[in-house]
Amino acid sequence: MKIYRYPTKDTWKNLVKRPVLEQKEISGLITEIFAEVEKKGDSALIEFNKKFDKAETQSIKVSEAEILEAEKQINKELKQAIQQAKENISKFHASQIQEIQKIETTKGVVCWRENRAVESVGIYIPGGTAPLFSTVLMLAVPANLAGCKETVLCTPPDKNGNVNPAILYAAKLCGVSEIFKTGGAQAVAAMTFGTECIPAVNKIFGPGNQFVVAAKEYAQRYGVAIDMPAGPSEVLVIADEQAVPEFCAADLLSQAEHGSDSQVVFITTDLKVFDKTIESVEQQIKELPRNEFAGQALKNSSFILINTLKEALEFSNLYAPEHLILAISNFEKYIPEVQNAGSVFLGNYSCESAGDYASGTNHTLPTNAYAKNYSGVSLDSFVKKITFQQLSKEGLQNLGKTIELMAEAEGLFAHKNAVSIRLK
Repeated sequence: MKIYRYPTKDTWKNLVKRPVLEQKEISGLITEIFAEVEKKGDSALIEFNKKFDKAETQSIKVSEAEILEAEKQINKELKQAIQQAKENISKFHASQIQEIQKIETTKGVVCWRENRAVESVGIYIPGGTAPLFSTVLMLAVPANLAGCKETVLCTPPDKNGNVNPAILYAAKLCGVSEIFKTGGAQAVAAMTFGTECIPAVNKIFGPGNQFVVAAKEYAQRYGVAIDMPAGPSEVLVIADEQAVPEFCAADLLSQAEHGSDSQVVFITTDLKVFDKTIESVEQQIKELPRNEFAGQALKNSSFILINTLKEALEFSNLYAPEHLILAISNFEKYIPEVQNAGSVFLGNYSCESAGDYASGTNHTLPTNAYAKNYSGVSLDSFVKKITFQQLSKEGLQNLGKTIELMAEAEGLFAHKNAVSIRLK
């Protein structure tokens, strides 16, 4: 870990930088993968399963029999946990449904906006060392609430060519249309072009490594929308003298264990909390099954001692973290100071894991400083908003002169005439 004591503001710009792979290396590989999938379809996906995931797959599509068998493998307690999480996520996202509001902007001129679901969506679920069945809930639940007609799920298979049972169970529970065994950039390519069995979609959702993020960005060249550039997980914890070092350490490690490229930042105004948190991280990591991943992530982590909470929030806004934890007293006072963050956790008992799994908020969030200009996934992510307007004869008479004057000033006389011909 990297330790900084009272760094001056002129050094902050370097401290907030994330490590990245060489872009030329990534973009070249993405281009090749997309070309192969577009040309060969399912056979390319089978080859990539073998090459990247060491998996032998005869069929890309998950069968109904596999889904039923997976349900049998999930114990009752886990099923209940998944169902409770689904209920909370559903409740929070259902609250985002908006009623149509018709506004009379001028007498006789009525305008309003209506939602229409994105008809077909693709959701990418990371597999590998940590099959994120929780992400199925985070994406499929709002897709279902929004009314998407088709929800396609892609996830990498294990070495035996199987998909994690919890992913399959969650997918069925949330009404996913079809599930396919393919991961990485090739899965994104498949949902972009469509293959013999995977349908092309209108919008692709889901987190992933830097290759998945690059693939999603590349997919936009072909007219496919994406939720956001959501890459390796990250957390920034701000603590004061009343913070519990053991809690802070646990939150930092909960993100570090995602993978070696995860980003972890700890900031405190208290020297005792600073030292105790570092000590607790070193103790707790020994007990983690995934301590190798966490240890690698911690090598690029930053532990920063800073003068004031105001400075800490200023640094955080510059960093723009995916997850921000305010382990401070009087956190309500500092909420208005938070400008850039994907999701915020307030107080000593609001652990980041709650948002990852079951509090109800969405955990698909902007990373790599994209919180400066992106929101996390919400119900709005799965809908398009269409505006409507209706002008009565009286409405056009009231607004017509304004339109005519503006159109003429822009030199667009056909626009003016569309009004004038009606007024006459």
